[in-house]
Amino acid sequence: MAYHLLQRDRDGARLLATASLQALERVRNCARCNTFCEDEVCAVCASAKRDPSLLCVVESPADLVMMEQSHSYAGLYFVLMGRLSPLDGVGPKDIHADRLIKRATEEGVREVIMATNFTVEGEATAHYLGEALRSRGLKVTRIARGLPVGGELEHVDAGTLAQAVIERRDIR
Repeated sequence: MAYHLLQRDRDGARLLATASLQALERVRNCARCNTFCEDEVCAVCASAKRDPSLLCVVESPADLVMMEQSHSYAGLYFVLMGRLSPLDGVGPKDIHADRLIKRATEEGVREVIMATNFTVEGEATAHYLGEALRSRGLKVTRIARGLPVGGELEHVDAGTLAQAVIERRDIR
């Protein structure tokens, strides 16, 4: 990208540099959910239309955006800004576990939905945080895994298909 901008679009490079500097000056973490925003509290956390009894835990601001684009969730969020990875030196403090636990236990949350990625680190993060929250009397759930909408069985990997069979449900 840098070579392209330097060779063919120097004006675009200047615009990108200016926008990056402005973002560094203006963007901060939301005081409640930890996502990126320009105000003290992000628009999702400030909305009176959200269900404060539901708290969805995601790894990154991009994951929050994807959840919002699904139009399937109307609660609040907590963004970890990472996932547990002991081999990389990332522990509970690095993903703001203490802030999450405090928020979930002090703000009338009834259910915490773990929506971390289905990687080894994401699963470990969901397990660790789930146990910590469950031990404090909270209901903790995990988003389901399975086949993509419109997907065909012959094109799905064996692990995804196996998980879909394990997590099957009644037809309504």
